[in-house]
Amino acid sequence: MNIELLGLVLMFVVTLLLAIPLGKYIAKVYGHEKTFLDFIFDPIERLFFKISGIDPKIGWNWKQNMTALIAINFVWFLLGMFILMNQGWLPLNPDNNPGMSADLAFNTSISFIVNCNLQHYSGETGLSYFGQMYLMFLQFVSAATGMAAVAHVFVAFKEKTTENLGNFFVFLIKSITRILMPLCVVMGVMLLFTGSPMTFHGKDNITTMEGKTVSVATGSVAAFVAIKHLGTNGGGFFGTNSAHPLENPSYVSNFVEIVSQMLIPFALVFAFGYFIKRRKLSWTIFAVMSIGFLSLMVMNVAFENAGNPAIHQMGANISLGNMEGKEIRFGSSASAYWSVATTVISTGSVNSMHDSFMPLSGMNHLLAMMINCFYGGVGVGILNYLIFIILAVFISGLMVGRTPEFLGKKIEAKEMKIAMMVALFHPLLILAGTALTAYLPQFGTATLNNPSFHGFSEMLYEFTSASANNGSGFEGLGDNTPWWNISTGIVLILSRFLPIIGPVAIAGFLAQKKYIPESAGTLKTDTPTFGLMTLGVILLIAALAFFPALTLGPIAEYLTSITK
Repeated sequence: MNIELLGLVLMFVVTLLLAIPLGKYIAKVYGHEKTFLDFIFDPIERLFFKISGIDPKIGWNWKQNMTALIAINFVWFLLGMFILMNQGWLPLNPDNNPGMSADLAFNTSISFIVNCNLQHYSGETGLSYFGQMYLMFLQFVSAATGMAAVAHVFVAFKEKTTENLGNFFVFLIKSITRILMPLCVVMGVMLLFTGSPMTFHGKDNITTMEGKTVSVATGSVAAFVAIKHLGTNGGGFFGTNSAHPLENPSYVSNFVEIVSQMLIPFALVFAFGYFIKRRKLSWTIFAVMSIGFLSLMVMNVAFENAGNPAIHQMGANISLGNMEGKEIRFGSSASAYWSVATTVISTGSVNSMHDSFMPLSGMNHLLAMMINCFYGGVGVGILNYLIFIILAVFISGLMVGRTPEFLGKKIEAKEMKIAMMVALFHPLLILAGTALTAYLPQFGTATLNNPSFHGFSEMLYEFTSASANNGSGFEGLGDNTPWWNISTGIVLILSRFLPIIGPVAIAGFLAQKKYIPESAGTLKTDTPTFGLMTLGVILLIAALAFFPALTLGPIAEYLTSITK
């Protein structure tokens, strides 16, 4: 057990040590400063800009950038619908997988565009290699979309007064060429050495130890898994995601995949500090996020290592902890760490089945997605955290009688209205979707494989996962139905783009205002006190919004289990 816990500490420390220099590099990329990779990527980007007609010297205001973001994502959505519905006759389909139904293609295309990858299909049987390649493309551009959005916020807070927040397409391309692609090459090679396949051949016929012949799906797994984690996408090449031995062959690959999915979200926090030259602020933000993550993670490790009390009462040996739905090559501790990392980061990949976790562990998975700003997905994690900073600054200003300011800009009614709308929209989508589904049994309870409180948790988890752009699920839910595909698809659209547009709009409005130099009356936002204030605001909003729903689901399930 001590060795397992040491492995968890090592995972976190290695991620942090890699994230700090990566954050500095990202700040240079978005600041258009010289980097050691310029000799490789400068010619490639110049060629791309020339072909596409993009002028990298022209910057736009926040409205123009958000219009470009929405327009290009709409084009990718339409192309995705066409490919997924017609993959049966398109090339690179050696296993003759059929095209998707319209509602499933709608959900899948949206899901990968919004960086969620809420898979209502089984990867190896639901997609051709051509379909997998297009989804891999979406995993790159969806991650880069979030990173480009946060780059606009970086620019807004760096400049004293400006309307020019840079060019969305320039940030999008640089995020792919200079950050995501190099990291994916490194990780893909590492996964190849650990045993993940990389091929376009069809299924392999393998003879088992019993002498039977079975067909095993393969494909471009190493490349797919690399961007799946580095871009906090989470969509599995196979239906069982990173619990599959070809996606995640060993403890070494498990270590690599955990570090990779947390790496860029960590690094972007430090990149913010380097970019605006306020590293103390970035460390304050990182500390608050880490307190939230580590609190949830420690509890889950304890719950899963303790095992199921019902099995303990039967006299069975549970020294390995709660191993239902987990892989023995990873164990309870590493699976519990992953389960919190993937819900906090909004990756949504799984190396174990979350539906089989203990009730309070499942509650922590839900809380991680409901809070949705402890690190978060690439780019959007900081955008979500910015909303709570604005709220904390305003509340703190009222408490001490000071004008609410953040980084030299006054927080006024316009910014507060946007911040409150974004903060409340997330619980609205989750709770309204769950309530409507529970009210309509032909759509909700009829698709459940578990009764009572756990069945309610399954429905709550699905809408929480969709609204948090996460993609993981309690897999007791039969989610490939027109209701689930369409309802969660609508939630996916709204919960992705409004929380991006809102913070960028706030940053754009603040950037246009006159800069106010710090004085003795300025509220310090890079102190432990303000960090704890922000954490308090986050927890208060989460508790007020979600505690009643959690009481009906995982908390009631836990109380029932201990009273039997």
